[in-house]
Amino acid sequence: MPNRDLALFDFDGTITFSDTFTPFLYFASHRAQILRQSLLLAPKILTYKLGLLPATRMRALAVGAAFRGRSETELRGLGETYAERVLPGVIRPHALERIRWHQQRGDRVVVVSASLAVYVRAWARPLELDVIATELSADRGVITGSYADGDCTGLEKARRVEAKYPLADYAKVYAYGDTSEDEALLALASERYYRWQKA
Repeated sequence: MPNRDLALFDFDGTITFSDTFTPFLYFASHRAQILRQSLLLAPKILTYKLGLLPATRMRALAVGAAFRGRSETELRGLGETYAERVLPGVIRPHALERIRWHQQRGDRVVVVSASLAVYVRAWARPLELDVIATELSADRGVITGSYADGDCTGLEKARRVEAKYPLADYAKVYAYGDTSEDEALLALASERYYRWQKA
């Protein structure tokens, strides 16, 4: 018998005012590394800005350039620091109010994001939110520079939600998103909010 509801929230642009992925790359990288990788990635960045390279591919290339060979422990610590020092400044107060509203009702609240789990999970932990996000692959404590299970965006968001949360177990499903990458996530819900407007 279904009981409480399920609330699915995109992170960047929905819970936050702005992108958190790119700022984290700069936050977690040394200045010399940023300069070196910017030069190496310049042709790809130009191709992306011209609309010829998908955002998902550009994100993967940037992750590889920024984190390949880094310590998993170090990066986890940087994610914690980023969540504590930077993310509070970009969180929408209205989003927090809505999350708390769901929690007060006894709903299960899940952040579903293409952003990196290393900092989204650190932010969500004190709020007791579940997280489905893009995980970095590691081998013996060293970041490989690739994703563990692919980029958590588009159809992948919906697939991961359905794999982890049988929707029939919930009386109602809410979803909140702000871009075309959230369409599949929104389609799971009986009550949808696109850019905070009921859709």
